[in-house]
Amino acid sequence: MELQQIEAYLNSADAQNRIKAIVELRQHNPEVVVPLLKKRMHDKEFMIRSYVAMGFGYKQTEEGFQALLNIIANEKDPNVLAEAANSLAKYGLERALPYLEELFEQESHWLIRQSIFAVMEEIIDSEMLLKFCQLGLEGTDPLVRQTALAHLGRLSDTPQKETALEILLPLAASNIWQVRSRVAKALRKFDSSSAQTALLQLRQDPDHRVVAATLEGMIDSAS
Repeated sequence: MELQQIEAYLNSADAQNRIKAIVELRQHNPEVVVPLLKKRMHDKEFMIRSYVAMGFGYKQTEEGFQALLNIIANEKDPNVLAEAANSLAKYGLERALPYLEELFEQESHWLIRQSIFAVMEEIIDSEMLLKFCQLGLEGTDPLVRQTALAHLGRLSDTPQKETALEILLPLAASNIWQVRSRVAKALRKFDSSSAQTALLQLRQDPDHRVVAATLEGMIDSAS
C-alpha cells in the first residue's frame, strides 16, 4: 500500500481501516513510520492504541522510544500499557528497565505485570529480579504471584539466594496447591538443607500435582 493511501486509511472513521493502515506500515522505514504512528497515539479505540504501541517496538527510533514513555506516563488501558512495556524492552533492557520498574510498581494489573515478567528472562541483575518478584508476591493476582515464584528459582546461584529461600520456604505450606507446586519447582534449584527438607515434605503432599512437581526434578536429574 502506498503511503498516501496509508495516510488516508489512518484518518478513516472506520477503525478496521486504521488498523489495516498500521499493519501496512511494516513495509516502510522507521523514520517514515514513527511520525505516522504518533498521529494515532490517542485514538479512541484501545485496540488501535495497542497496535501503535506495538509498532513503536518494531520500528525503533529515538522518537519512538520517547513516544512509548509518553504512553506509559499517560495511558490508562492495561492492554495498551502491556504492549508499550513489551515494545520498550525491545530497545534494550538496560535502557528500558528503570521505566519498566516504575510501571511495575505503579500498575498492579495482571496483564501489565505479566508482560513485564515475560521480558525478564534476560535480566541478570539478581537484586533487580528479586525486587520484581517481591512486588509481584505483594499483589493479589494469583497468576502474577505464581510467575514471581517461578522467577525466584533463578536466584539460587546468586547473592540473593538466602532472601529468595526466606520467601519460598513459608509458602511451601500454602493452602493453594498451585502455589505449593510453583514453590516445589523453584526449590529444586536450591541445594541447601532447608530447601531439600521442604521438598521432602512436598513429596508427601495430598495433591498429586504438587508431588509431580517435586518428582520432575528427580526424573530430569536421572535422565
